[in-house]
Order: sequence, then structure tokens, then C-alpha cells
Amino acid sequence: MPKKKNSRPRRYWLFKSEPDVYGIDQLEKDGSTFWNGVRNYQARNLLRDEILLDDGVLFYHSNAKPMAVVGLARVCKEGYPDQTQFEDGGKYHDPDSDPADPRWYHVDVKFVAKAKEPLTRDMMKAEPKLAEMMLLQRGSRLSVQPVTRSEWQTVLRLAGMKESW
Repeated sequence: MPKKKNSRPRRYWLFKSEPDVYGIDQLEKDGSTFWNGVRNYQARNLLRDEILLDDGVLFYHSNAKPMAVVGLARVCKEGYPDQTQFEDGGKYHDPDSDPADPRWYHVDVKFVAKAKEPLTRDMMKAEPKLAEMMLLQRGSRLSVQPVTRSEWQTVLRLAGMKESW
């Protein structure tokens, strides 16, 4: 599925990762990585169809104490098939996915910055400007989710980070 040239304004996203699996320190060390292993259709559709080159990413440590936005990344490669779906015996193997019509996609992200201090979920919940943020809604478990421009700017301000690309 060919992509159109990114002519729309930059969009913003929040990507969740468990810090003991792949944390912000590892992304800083690696410089960039592919965001693989997403096995939710709604998140897959975002990765495949919506997330484009140079979009901004809030890097969020989930299943951690505390859960927090810990840094920034940017998309450096648009959606393409996640090869781990074809790795027999691998953690993310999907025996029903066909290489001619892949089921799962991922994007590449590049490290931008670490937060001066983690911006915890509780701190975000206390900010009225983030009241509608998907992350803070009851039952919201999506590992890749949209963030509005206003939410993005508020999170950057609270976390002491700047968009620098």
C-alpha cells in the first residue's frame, strides 16, 4: 500500500513501552528503533495508515512505578510490515499472517530527548488541560494512541521538553 507524501500538518502520538522491555534509556543508546510487536488492530491501523514521517511521539513507560512520559521521539520511517510476525517460534509470530498480505505493521522512531523528570500519570491527571487525553480515560489500554496538538504542548511544558526538529 503506497503512502502519499506527507503534506498534512505534523501529528502527535503516545507510544507505550515497558521500561524493562525497551525503555527511553535504550532508545537514547540505540538512536532509533523499529516499534514492533503491536498486536492490536486499532493500533496497527494507526501504525499502517495514520502515523507519518516526522510525527511526534511521547515515549511513555507503562507497567512501571511510576507510569510516566519519559521522553520524546519522532517517526523516522513510516509504516511497513513487522517482520516478527513471520518469525517461527518468535514472541510475536502470527502463523495466520501471510507475507503477501501482512497483518501487522510498525514504524521506526528516532530518539529526540529525555524528560528532565518523568511526567507521571498522576501529574497529568492533575492538569485540567489534559482531562480529555486518551491515556487518562478509564479503560484506555491502546499501546499507540493519538495526542492532540494542545495535549502535546501541555505535556512538553510540564515535562520541561522542547520539540527540537
